[in-house]
Amino acid sequence: MEKRLILAIVLSFALLAVYWIFFLNKPAPAPVYEPGPPPVQTPVQTVPQEPQAGPAETVAPPAAAPDVQETPSPVSLEREQIVVVETPLYRAEWSNRGAVLRSWKLKNYDEESKNGDWLEMVNTEPEDLKTSNRYPFALDADFNRREGEEKLNERINSAALFEPSVSSVNVRAGGRSELTFTYADETGLFVEKKFVFKGDGYEFDIFINVRLNGVAQDYRILWGPGIGPSSLAAKRQRGLSNRGLAAYSAGKAFRINERKYKPEQSIRPYVRWAAYEETYFTALFLVPSGQGTAVFEQKLFDNVPQYYLAVSGAASAYVGPKELDRLKALDPAGRTKKLIQLGFFGGIVEILIVVMRAIYKVVPNWGLVIIVLTVILKILFFPLTYSSTKSMAKMQEIQPKIKALRSKYKKHKTDVAMRRQMNEEMMKLYKEHGVNPAGGCLPLLIQLPVFWAIFSMLSAAIELRHSPFVFWIKDLSVKDPILVTPILMGVTQFISQKMTPSGADPSQARMMLIMPVIMTFFFLGFPSGLVLYWLMSNVLQIAQQHIMNRLQAKKKRQENETRRKK
Repeated sequence: MEKRLILAIVLSFALLAVYWIFFLNKPAPAPVYEPGPPPVQTPVQTVPQEPQAGPAETVAPPAAAPDVQETPSPVSLEREQIVVVETPLYRAEWSNRGAVLRSWKLKNYDEESKNGDWLEMVNTEPEDLKTSNRYPFALDADFNRREGEEKLNERINSAALFEPSVSSVNVRAGGRSELTFTYADETGLFVEKKFVFKGDGYEFDIFINVRLNGVAQDYRILWGPGIGPSSLAAKRQRGLSNRGLAAYSAGKAFRINERKYKPEQSIRPYVRWAAYEETYFTALFLVPSGQGTAVFEQKLFDNVPQYYLAVSGAASAYVGPKELDRLKALDPAGRTKKLIQLGFFGGIVEILIVVMRAIYKVVPNWGLVIIVLTVILKILFFPLTYSSTKSMAKMQEIQPKIKALRSKYKKHKTDVAMRRQMNEEMMKLYKEHGVNPAGGCLPLLIQLPVFWAIFSMLSAAIELRHSPFVFWIKDLSVKDPILVTPILMGVTQFISQKMTPSGADPSQARMMLIMPVIMTFFFLGFPSGLVLYWLMSNVLQIAQQHIMNRLQAKKKRQENETRRKK
C-alpha cells in the first residue's frame, strides 16, 4: 500500500505540473449537432437612421426586413471619426472606418505596467493593421463567395466610412444605449452594425445586416489579432500559456492554443459560444441558436503570426474579465461558465470561490484569505488525517512482524498456494492488531479531489490577479519572484514527512524523502497563491503531527506501564 501511495502522489503532482505548464488539450472529433432554441431575430432597417443628438436610453428593436429590398441611397462620410462609448466598467472607441473597435479598456483592471493605465483588450500593435483594418468587429463576408463574385471584405472594412447614429455614448449604471453604424454605396452594398450597450455589464447586443443589391450576404465577425498587447512580455503576464480559441458545442468546451495552432483543427461548427481567451480575460461571442461556426485563423504580419477568431451567428458579445458570476449570468444553463477551466471537480471549485469571497469580506487580503481557508480545510479534514496517522502508527508498530512473515515465504514467490497462505497470515496479523491496510492511504485519497479543486481555483481565480500579500509577494497570480515560498514549502514538506509515522521499510522511507525535492521543483513555477496554500498546509500539518505524535507516545507509555503491572 505504501508503494501504491507513493506512486499515486508522484503521478498526481506530475499531472498537475504538466497541466499547469502546457495546458494540454487533445483535439476532439467534430461535434454532433446540438439542437437549440430558435435563433434571435436580427433587426434590419431599410432606411438609414438620422443621426441623434445624444445616446438613447430606451431601445425598441425595429422590424425585420425581407430578404430582398430596394437599393438604399448612398450613405457615407468623408473622413474617419471615433465614437467613444463610456460606461462605469469600460471605455470603448469605435472607428467609423469599417465600424470596428479600436480600443476597449477595462476600468476596474490595470495594465501590467505600473503606471496605472486601464487594461486594454484590443491589440493595435501590428503595423499592417492600419492598412487591412482587421480590428475587432471587422467582417469576413468573403468566406462563402464563389470564384468570380465580387469581394466585399476590403470594401466593408477598409474603404467604407460608416455614418454613426451618435457622436458619443455615455451609459449610466442600469441604463441601456445603442450605437448604429450605417453604410451604403451606389453599387448596391448596404451594411448596418448596431450595438446595444448596458451600463452594469461587459456584455452588449449585436445586430448586423449586410446586403448586396438587396440580397442578404453571409458574414463572420472577427476578433483579433489576439487579445490585448501582442508583445511577448505582456502576453506572459496576461496568460500566454492559455491564449487562443475556446468554443462550446455538442455539450463540451473545446480549446485551441495559439502555440498549438493547426489549420485542420481550426473550425468548430454548431457552437453555442466562441471566445478568444487568455487566463483571466476574454472576448466572448454568444450564439443562441447553437448553429454558429467558430474559425481560428492565422495571419502573418511582418512574418509574425497573429491569430483571429471569426464567428458566425453571434447575437451578443462579452468583453471583460472571466468572473464566474458574470459568465454564469450570461447563460442560465451554465454553458458559459465552462469558459473558466474549473477542472473535473468544478462543483467543489465553485463552493471554494464562494467561501473565499465570504472570508475576503472579513479579511480584505487575498493572501490572508488563502491562509484562513487552509485552516478551515485542515479543521474539516482533521478526523481523516487523525485516522490516517493512527493507522500508519499501528502499521509501523507491526512492521517487524510483517517483515519476518515476508522473509518466511521469501523462497515461495512462484508458489501460488504458499503465497495464498502468506496473505492469510498477513490478514490475521492485521486483524489481531486492529490494523486496516488501507487506513493510511484512503483518507489521503479522499482529500485529493479538494486539492485538485484548490489547484484549479487558485490557478484561474481572477481575484488573485495583481493581489499583493506581504513584502516581496506583490502578485499572488504569478510565481514567487525570489522563490522563497516554494523553497520553504519543500523544507516544511520534508519536516512533515519525517514526523509522520510510516509503515514502509527503511528503503521505501528513504525513497519517500525524494518527494519534497520533486514537489519543490514542480512548485517553482506555480502561482505564489497556490504555493502559499501548500506551505501553510505543511505548517499546520507539522503542528498537528507534533500533537498527535505526543498523544501516541503518551498512549504507548501508558500501555507499557499497564503491561508491566500485569
